[in-house]
This record gives sequence, structure tokens and C-alpha cells, in this order.
Amino acid sequence: MSDRIRAWMGPLLRWETGLALVVVIIGIVGASVSSQFFTSNNIFNLGLSYGEIAIMTLPMTLIVISGEIDLSVASILGMSSALLGYLWARHWPMLGIFLLVAVVGLAAGAINGLLVTRLGLPSLAVTIGTLAVYRGIATILLGPNTVANFPVTYTNLGVNAFPFTGNDLTYSAAIFIVLALVFGIVLHATPFGRSVYAMGASVEAAQFAGIRVKRIKTILFMTSGLVCALAGVLLTFRLNTAVQNNGLGLELAVVAIVLLGGVSIFGGKGTVIGVVLGVLAFAGIQNALFLTNFNQEAAGIVTGALLLLSVFGLNLGSFSDRLREWLPAGRRGRGPESPAGRPPASVTPP
Repeated sequence: MSDRIRAWMGPLLRWETGLALVVVIIGIVGASVSSQFFTSNNIFNLGLSYGEIAIMTLPMTLIVISGEIDLSVASILGMSSALLGYLWARHWPMLGIFLLVAVVGLAAGAINGLLVTRLGLPSLAVTIGTLAVYRGIATILLGPNTVANFPVTYTNLGVNAFPFTGNDLTYSAAIFIVLALVFGIVLHATPFGRSVYAMGASVEAAQFAGIRVKRIKTILFMTSGLVCALAGVLLTFRLNTAVQNNGLGLELAVVAIVLLGGVSIFGGKGTVIGVVLGVLAFAGIQNALFLTNFNQEAAGIVTGALLLLSVFGLNLGSFSDRLREWLPAGRRGRGPESPAGRPPASVTPP
């Protein structure tokens, strides 16, 4: 009977299940406080406002599961945006700009990865440093200048709906959905994904198992750099503006969403579906506050609170693990019980 109870309650005790319930509650509350919450126009604006952030959460998910972190994501986005504007102002062809921006994104991620894996530096310290470096490069490229004369063909990608979606889905949201499927398959259905989990659980054990830890972590950081460069291009076209501070501070939102999605800050635990739900919850809360005329200058409080609650909740998440261990076999680990239902008295060794 206990095995049946465990099999029945197991999915209910998952973080993703609780988060899905939270998303439903946010939807109900949002619809009750504003009739605009579920309108086509508001859903489209949600995709515009949070598409680039959502895209950056996907590589961050794999990096955090592997036991590392990348706080330079928003700076790579900003550097890519600045580079796009800098080259366009000098009459480079757009295809050449895209290629160079992609290469720079890969290089920025490779620098992070090599500093972490080859020099053995902590990723937190490394990416705080490169956060400032990449933002500084963006400042050098554009300074106080603004580039805003991009072709309409490209700027339409930032503000128009994706074809055949009923004018509800932005290009950035569509790209996020496709990338979420790709990252989900890679993480949950390939040996590469199993290696990422193994590294997060124990680097030493992963190395003894023959996993190329340094190579895989470097690939993860390079992937993050490339995806953030893509997000920088999308943001530039959406705003039709390249300035040196594009994306400033977005790394906090990215980390908050990843942790809200159930990814353990200590590594080895998390799912892509959880992060997708985290995106929906984060965007839903922020949007509901916006529709109720909440002070937007104080909206950062919500982001910080979600970050703290996620870390706290994940630490309490071990409660569900303990509960699932307790459900089968009736109090596993207590040893055989006496006929009266009590554990036998301890025996003092001679």
C-alpha cells in the first residue's frame, strides 16, 4: 500500500507541480484584478517584454544544474547590441554583422568557460568580473551615442507577430519555445544532459566516470554566450535602438526565474519545464502588478523577493524528498520493529 501511495503522491510533491498551481493562481488573480490580463494584446506585450529574458534562462539552466553560474549574460547581451549598432553605423552588411556578433558571443562565453575550467576560478567571481568587462566594451563601442536607423525588415521582427499565430506570439517568444524544446531534449534525453546532472551532483564522481567535465562546462558557457548574443540582436531590433546600456540589470531576472523554476543553486537538480513555468510565473506576476498601476520603481522588490523565496523553498524542498523516502516501507531507516511496534533496544557492545 505504501508503494502505491508513494507512486500516487510522488508527482504531487514535485516542485514543478506546485509551480504549475502557482501559475494557475496568478492567472486567476490577474484576470480578477484586470480585464486586460488575458487579452490578445496583453499576451503579445508579455512576449515582447520578457522574450529576451526567457531566452537567456535556457542556457543558464544548464549552467546552474552543472554547478556553476553565469552573471555576465546581460552584459553579453548589451555588448552584442552595442556591436550590432557600431557595425551598422559603419555600413557593414547585416549578414556579416550577424556572423561577427555570433562569433563574439561564442568568444565571450569561451572566456568565461576557460577561466572557470582551466584556471579553476569560481564561476561566480569570474562572471562578476566579465560582467563589468563586457559592459565596459559596450561603453567603448558606442559611448553616449545611439544607433537607431535599422532597416524596417529587421525591426519588424522585434515588434510584429510570428506568422500563423493569430497575432498573439512574438518572434522572441516563438524562438524561446523552439529553444526550450531543444534544450529540454538535450538535458533530459541525451547522454550530454545526464553528464550535466552528474557534474552538478559531484564533479569528482563525474570525472571518475569518465565525463569530460572541463570540455562540457566550456561548451555550456559558450552556448550561453551565443544565445545571449541572439537575445541582444532581438532586443536591439525590438527597441530599434542600440545603446551601451541595453539589458542593464537583466541578469537578476534571469537568475530569479531559473531558481523559481526549481533549479538548485548547488547544482544537480532542475528541469526545463520548471524553468518554462518559472518564466510564466515571473512574467505573470510582473504584468499583473503593472496592470494594477503598482509602482514600477519598486518592482525590483518583487524580483528580489522571488529570488529569496525560491532559494528558501528549494532548501525546504528536501522536505518532500524526505517525505517520499518516509512513505514507502514505513519509516525507512528505523530498522526492524519489535512486536509492540517499537524499535528494539540498543545493545551495548562489550
